[in-house]
Amino acid sequence: MSYTGKVLRVNLSNGKVQSEPLNEKWARDYLGGKGLSIKYLYEELPSGIDPLSPENKLILMTGPLTGTIVPNSGKLAVAAKSPATGTILDCSIGGRFAPELKYAGFDALIIEGKAGQPVILCIDDETVKLRDATPYWGKGAHETELALQETMAGYKFLLIGPAGENLVPMACISSELYRQAGRGGIGAVMGSKNLKAVAVRGSGGIKVPDIRKIMVALNKIRREDTMSDDNMWAYTDGTPMIVDLSQSTGILPTRNFQEGTFEDYQKINAEALRKALQAKKACLACTLACGNYVRQGKAVVEGPEYETLALCGSNCGIGDLEAVIEFNRLCDDLCLDTISTGNVVAYAMEMTEKGVHDFGIRFGEVQKYLEMPALIARREGIGAELALGVRALAEKYGGKHFAMQVKGLEMPGYEPRGSWGMGLAYGTADRGACHMRAWPAAVEAYGDLDAFTIEGKAELVKNMQDENAVKFSAIFCDFWALSLERQAEILSMILGRPVEADELKTIGERINNLARLFNEREGFTRRDDYLPERIHADKLTTGPTAGKLLPKEEYEKMLSEYYAIRGWDQDGKVTESKIKELGL
Repeated sequence: MSYTGKVLRVNLSNGKVQSEPLNEKWARDYLGGKGLSIKYLYEELPSGIDPLSPENKLILMTGPLTGTIVPNSGKLAVAAKSPATGTILDCSIGGRFAPELKYAGFDALIIEGKAGQPVILCIDDETVKLRDATPYWGKGAHETELALQETMAGYKFLLIGPAGENLVPMACISSELYRQAGRGGIGAVMGSKNLKAVAVRGSGGIKVPDIRKIMVALNKIRREDTMSDDNMWAYTDGTPMIVDLSQSTGILPTRNFQEGTFEDYQKINAEALRKALQAKKACLACTLACGNYVRQGKAVVEGPEYETLALCGSNCGIGDLEAVIEFNRLCDDLCLDTISTGNVVAYAMEMTEKGVHDFGIRFGEVQKYLEMPALIARREGIGAELALGVRALAEKYGGKHFAMQVKGLEMPGYEPRGSWGMGLAYGTADRGACHMRAWPAAVEAYGDLDAFTIEGKAELVKNMQDENAVKFSAIFCDFWALSLERQAEILSMILGRPVEADELKTIGERINNLARLFNEREGFTRRDDYLPERIHADKLTTGPTAGKLLPKEEYEKMLSEYYAIRGWDQDGKVTESKIKELGL
């Protein structure tokens, strides 16, 4: 019952706007968010299209919980074919845009074509207009959003900065200044459509079957499953606490993944950030408030999250917290993914130091490091090269051995030589190297599971991927530790029909198989599921992971076992029997 039952479709090429019924069968089979957006893309996109062409579609998808009083359900899924990888791509972004879209009367917004000039797509309930965005083109996300807030009171915004306008394949989409749909070049898709911003304002509401019963149940769930030790870390230090965990277990990426420990980690860890903390921030209906506003010197940002501290800090040899915060702020304003940006800068630093190609920057050079985001976003000077991404640079100049990417997407902040399951998670993630599809490091490096064996890792990764697919489709926040049984209980109340944990398991599996079919259709096979050679050939030399690597033959076994558990053939192709079993 919590679906509005309507999808808004806007074609920017001809200005056509239409409202159509939500496909109810698809909604039942894929829930919403990640799963439902992938289903729409799979059915509507021809194979082989250029991700930056008008033929690509940008889908903004809510979930069945969006806009309700269910805590930690405020995120929005944003999906398209990726300009960085050519794979399926879905990202999530927090804040208040998703509930506002629901209150305007729509479960999803599908954006097609390309406008003839820069535009803002304005949705005011069912009134949809295109507004000239030429005055904002070229401006940063912060300046643009603050200006729009003054002229468009009550609206919530998604927008891009110069990186998206210049079609940089690590461009992200911004909202509320510091929230991002970050990976795979989703901002470049928006820029390719000449779409500077989407603005939405809604005056409607969401219906649920029995509000009194739901409120009683949710209050109990808040006490037992939200305000608990498993979740309250997000409210206290948040993800920066992982810096110490990664350092102590030897998986903190340092100087382009050359090592797993960083001598200056204490300068960029949670304790250092705590001293700079100014305030907390939450998404709509969130009780965890994971957002940290920090100030260090003149640098102010919401964050930095662990991934930024790792990839833009230790991975670049930067132990200066103020510099990392400023780098984060620049990336937010220019709309650059900090994971990919930190990676490509670190790669350039190593290439220079090893004499493979001189990019003019070395590890730890703070001033040059701070110049990189603007150069990359505007494709100026050396930034025109770095904007290509790690894979393209390696193909052009060499250094493939230490180009830390999978399928063209740069690696997140967990060293696979100290968390073998994490290596498999990177290799098999649908959008390229990604920690959001599965996070085995939590139970390997940070838990009690042996990190240096392949035993049981294929099944672990598969199950984590399926469970996360459900979470990001419902949509529950990733930071909310919820069992499938509890998720099923909540969905039953909100949807007004029985939902079982086994049904959710099947939905998660269905989503991941459909994503694989999309990639398969684009030509991806087993050969694309491999890690950089550094992970297999170069031993780490410091900390708890000294002497460790992930042997190539062990990875091969783990990958083959993963395919078998998935019901795919040994080239990674989804079998006809699996397609039939899942109703694909």
